[in-house]
Amino acid sequence: MPGHVFGKAVEVEHVSVPLKEFIKVSAQAGETGLVDLRIGEEKVRPVLIRNLQHDPKTGSLMHVDFYQVNLLEKVEVPVPVVIVGEEPESVHLGETVVLQPISELQVEALPTDLIENIEVDITNLKNVDDAITVADLKYDRSKITVLAEPEEVVVKLAPAVTEEMKQLMEEQEAETAAAQEAAGEGAESEATEGEEGEGTGESSEGEEAPAEDSGEE
Repeated sequence: MPGHVFGKAVEVEHVSVPLKEFIKVSAQAGETGLVDLRIGEEKVRPVLIRNLQHDPKTGSLMHVDFYQVNLLEKVEVPVPVVIVGEEPESVHLGETVVLQPISELQVEALPTDLIENIEVDITNLKNVDDAITVADLKYDRSKITVLAEPEEVVVKLAPAVTEEMKQLMEEQEAETAAAQEAAGEGAESEATEGEEGEGTGESSEGEEAPAEDSGEE
């Protein structure tokens, strides 16, 4: 599979890698794991996997970029946020849902200090609007800097049905009731008209036909 090697103060190089071996390495390293890349007989380079390109029809890998890092300089990378812990009982009862506004966070750290993901434990979420912010996350702050505002909400407990959804449901129910009422009135009106028509027919049947004029005096 073709690829590029690039980095700070690094001249872009075109490379190719064995696809099957790369797939295994990529599954283990993700976007934050260091990979040892050797080009020809030269010494190993520490790189991060970047910009995987897939065939839009088959989904197979077509191209990869390797970002060569300096082990003594910090880098910025996106790190996935992973939910752990037991869901509240209210979630199982269908009363609430766990919302995750942030699925990954941009972090800064030395390449050797990068982590695979940041875990957020939802065990202590009990009531509606309980939330976990960036400031509440647990990670080694001496090595890693999360590039997000401390008050940003990462996970929160929300009602299964929001106020907006309740209002919409009430409006829909009112519209349905109005439509049914209108349909009922229409049916009643048609029935009344039918009865009136039947009464007129009976009256005309009961009337005697006028005698024909015979022309005799």
